[in-house]
Amino acid sequence: MSLLERAVVVLMAMAMVHVSDAAVHKVGDSAGWTTIGNVDYKQWAAAKTFRVGDIIIFKYNAQFHNVMRVTHAMYKTCNVSIPLDTFTTGNDSIIITSKGHHFFFCGVPGHCQAGQKVDINVIPHNLSPAPTPSASVSPLAPAIGVPVPSPSKTAPSNVLKGGFGLLGLAMAFFAPFVCGSA
Repeated sequence: MSLLERAVVVLMAMAMVHVSDAAVHKVGDSAGWTTIGNVDYKQWAAAKTFRVGDIIIFKYNAQFHNVMRVTHAMYKTCNVSIPLDTFTTGNDSIIITSKGHHFFFCGVPGHCQAGQKVDINVIPHNLSPAPTPSASVSPLAPAIGVPVPSPSKTAPSNVLKGGFGLLGLAMAFFAPFVCGSA
């Protein structure tokens, strides 16, 4: 096996192991992103462990709600004037790309004040959550065009269960292409 072939195999292995750790979290679980049903988003988020690579799904009726990513100061005061991002599809998947606090609320008048807001605290890999939010907001990446499995109503599921099994499948698939040129 040439050095290039080995490098390809190692990179594929690293990618598969990283992806297999991602979890999918549906904000509000079965209730979704709403003002109906008395969802306590602070309590919901406190019961979860968020990591870089996880996917946050906001599921809601787009006629009545939206999702705005905002700074900590905007979050505290429900200030909708200059959001960092606005999502309006009713089924928004956002990939967490950095640790720290990520602040979201509904920008429809009165909804944030009614409690439709959430602080997603993303911990560094394998560490416990930080006790207090920071004033800065880290970037997130919308998962545009990326199919996301349906989240569980209970604990978040892994996006790819058995990453090593999938890695073997990927290696078996790509081996003829990589090794065929040798």
